[in-house]
Amino acid sequence: MRTFVGMILGALILGLGVYVHDSMQTSEVANGPTAQTRRTIVNWDVAAESWNSLKTRAHDDWVRISSK
Repeated sequence: MRTFVGMILGALILGLGVYVHDSMQTSEVANGPTAQTRRTIVNWDVAAESWNSLKTRAHDDWVRISSK
């Protein structure tokens, strides 16, 4: 059980760390020439689109399963 909780906690901390890193890289302070050399780790637009697609698919599958 501890291993499972540790994996979940580790994934959450990793996700939070990447989000903080990316938000600092694209902050208003990074305007100018340094903004072009530094890139974010995650393409957040694509991640949001994939997340919305997953939610829609899960909802559609839930409706299909629960209607039987």
